Amino acid sequence: MLKNLGDLSAQLGLIFCALAIGASWVASIASPNCSFDKLDGSRADRHVRELLNQTAIPIAGMMLAAGAFFLLATSWAAAATAMLAAFGFYSTRLMLAPKVGKTPHGAKTSRKGQRAVSVSLSLMFMLVAVVAAILGVIGV
Repeated sequence: MLKNLGDLSAQLGLIFCALAIGASWVASIASPNCSFDKLDGSRADRHVRELLNQTAIPIAGMMLAAGAFFLLATSWAAAATAMLAAFGFYSTRLMLAPKVGKTPHGAKTSRKGQRAVSVSLSLMFMLVAVVAAILGVIGV
């Protein structure tokens, strides 16, 4: 019975990894392409930043669930990698957080730079999620 529970947990971990990978791809690649095709630059930039900000927590939650299921399946490396990806997806939200307090006079804030770094982080941790899924398939 415990063997079946481990197999089921590994499969659920893979499902949550796949969901997070797909959602991350849509949020960081597909939707920005559509936004910049249909909207002007500032509106598209604002839309992409808001999209990344709103999807970071659910994607991080999916990777956290995948890590928990990999722990139940005793796939330690897959669980650690999934937890790392969950932290990474959460860090994309922190990158887009508004600055607290006033900015010094003459200092410029780059929203475009924040978006670029956030998209890059999302893509990078999407690859970490792919590695977690591969490790989960192998059972490591």
